Amino acid sequence: MGAPPLPRPPSGERAAADPRLRDLVERAARFGTAGGGHHHRTYVLPLTGPEARLLGREAGTPVTVRIRRTGVLPAVIRTWQDEDGILGAVRGVLPHVPRCLAKGDGFAIHDRVEGVPLSGVCGDGKPVDTPLVEELAGLLARTARVRRGALPPLPPGWPRDDTDSRGFLRTLAHLADRQIRRPNRAAFGGLFAALGVPEDALVRLAERVPVMARRPYGLLHADLHRDNLIVPCGGAPPLVCVDWELATYGDPLHDLATHLVRMRYPAHQWSGVIDAWAGAVREVRPAAVNGLARDLRHYLALERAQSLYPDVMRAARSLEDAFTQENLDGATAEVGRALEAAAEPLRLVNVPGAREIERALFRWLVSRRDHGRGGRGTVARVFGWRPDRRLSLPDDFPESAVRQALAVEGAAPADRVFKGTGHLNTVVRVPGVDRPVVVRRKLPGACRRERSFLSEHAVLRAVERAPVAVAAPRVLALGESHPDDPFAIHTYVGPRDIGRPPSHPVHGLLPHEADGLVDQLCALTRVDCEQLDPLAGTEGFHDRLRDRLVSLVAGLPAASQRLARHLGLPDAERLREILSRHRVSHREPSLLHGDLNPWNLVRRDDALALTVIDWEMALVGDPLYDLVRHMHLTPTRPEIRDRMFRRWERRLPDEHTRDWRRDWQVYRRLEIVRSAYVDLDRIVTGAGLDAPNVRRAVDSYAVTLAVAAGALGLPLRSAAAPFPARAPV
Repeated sequence: MGAPPLPRPPSGERAAADPRLRDLVERAARFGTAGGGHHHRTYVLPLTGPEARLLGREAGTPVTVRIRRTGVLPAVIRTWQDEDGILGAVRGVLPHVPRCLAKGDGFAIHDRVEGVPLSGVCGDGKPVDTPLVEELAGLLARTARVRRGALPPLPPGWPRDDTDSRGFLRTLAHLADRQIRRPNRAAFGGLFAALGVPEDALVRLAERVPVMARRPYGLLHADLHRDNLIVPCGGAPPLVCVDWELATYGDPLHDLATHLVRMRYPAHQWSGVIDAWAGAVREVRPAAVNGLARDLRHYLALERAQSLYPDVMRAARSLEDAFTQENLDGATAEVGRALEAAAEPLRLVNVPGAREIERALFRWLVSRRDHGRGGRGTVARVFGWRPDRRLSLPDDFPESAVRQALAVEGAAPADRVFKGTGHLNTVVRVPGVDRPVVVRRKLPGACRRERSFLSEHAVLRAVERAPVAVAAPRVLALGESHPDDPFAIHTYVGPRDIGRPPSHPVHGLLPHEADGLVDQLCALTRVDCEQLDPLAGTEGFHDRLRDRLVSLVAGLPAASQRLARHLGLPDAERLREILSRHRVSHREPSLLHGDLNPWNLVRRDDALALTVIDWEMALVGDPLYDLVRHMHLTPTRPEIRDRMFRRWERRLPDEHTRDWRRDWQVYRRLEIVRSAYVDLDRIVTGAGLDAPNVRRAVDSYAVTLAVAAGALGLPLRSAAAPFPARAPV
């Protein structure tokens, strides 16, 4: 008599309840051959007799036990939580995919596909043989034949139209934001902000998705890379797809895009893979190749954009396991590659360089040094700070407070991290200090054409010590932390609820704010400037401003100078000749802020009305200049301008105001011309374009250029703002 037939395997739920299955899982974890990726550990081991009978297999049959990892970052887009239902649906078109024999809480038991991963035969970056490429194209084509009715129910909010390619891509972008970015915001939001990634980057990407060709939806593997492709031992079939937990339902072009990126094909093989996919899909679903040449780039952009988040998070987490300088260098390089890849689709204007990335990663690690799983001793040894002896610590902010501020800096949430053109500012609370403080760091890659001449800490100390009513931050500490990362700590001048952003007069000053700012500018005339600038009191302030502008123009990069000539702006020597025609009267000098744009003014609820921040461009000179430059940088209605001039003249003695009615237009002309060159250079180089004041300035460059040409008495060759071309995403 023949052997009795094997029993049919029980349902997954009933099998999982059997204690023998839990024993199998525990035995797999102890004795099985281990493998797996980011989300599961996989173990291969043979079934015992009782286990085999339970699962409807022969004794000794190898199975794969998949155990979900705990503590894994939410770093992928999931459409379904149950892989079992997907495997059942896909077996109709790909009969060799593994069968789910049983599943339970945190584990699943699958048929074993005998073979080796493609990565073991042909590693990342190496070309894949043409027959295998054609087989892969066929696998993707057959997968896309699986329709909605054969699959588990889709989540709420899925596009109702099964040909809406644009709707599907936008859905993916929103899912990446909800399932990847938001769950990790508490731990990594501040790090992304320090790297210059806006919180709404993925949402904005979804809003920019253009109209796309319609393609019929189908099942997508969505994670088809070399580790998820098995080359069977017998060679038939040539390849088997495994690990379907990230599968989704939508536009087949998305499957091609994720496959192209995650397979890491060499660049020269991409066109061949695309052609093979198009040929295979055209045979089974001809409409699925509609718009391929135009629309593939949008899915590639999404893949690179959403990959930024898991790539950065995994690089940062790797430092917790083992911190060494070599590991920090590796994580820095990985983050840099991810930022470069995502820069265009996410519209990241200024991608930070290696030094800025390294410092941001280290600060993040320091903030977690009590929670890390390894390397804490090494981090503790390098964590510290070297005080700058030019500034002594005040009694109310001792060295222990400095250490505590630096220790929590990297853990600040995204809404307390403010990145400007030259500084990264992080708002933190320090135990025992009644108000929040700001850790202020210079960005190593910042490109600021306009030079600063006074030390900000010295200016702030001078303002603090002077008996004047000027609302400015106090400087509390100055020094350098590892790795060679200078910092200053200031008092925070925003709302007491640091969850609310500071309010800035971006649309211009209200009347009481105009009065408050004028009063503070008048008060600055009583600050002792001799210790700040030995040349204070000498004549020729306007001439020095003119010469600095001429030097700035002469030092612009070649590309900026070429564009300036093309637009009709004069070169440095011709500019000097034109500007030398103008003279101003001498007025008694005083301390000037030098950069009173709206984002350097913070609203407050008292008679002063505004707190003035960011004193890095402070200088000593003609008090009229500070007022005129503010009016140039800030939208100022004529009635507010007149109000400020009248109050300023009334509150200052004649030695500070004489001949201002004649001279203010000279300073205004100088600032218009300065903006024409500085903003043009920002457009060419991209420097500072992520800062709101810079963005607003370059957005109105055509007007700036026209007004500057008129101020110089020159014809305007082109009124079109020369923005670099950007491909829509």
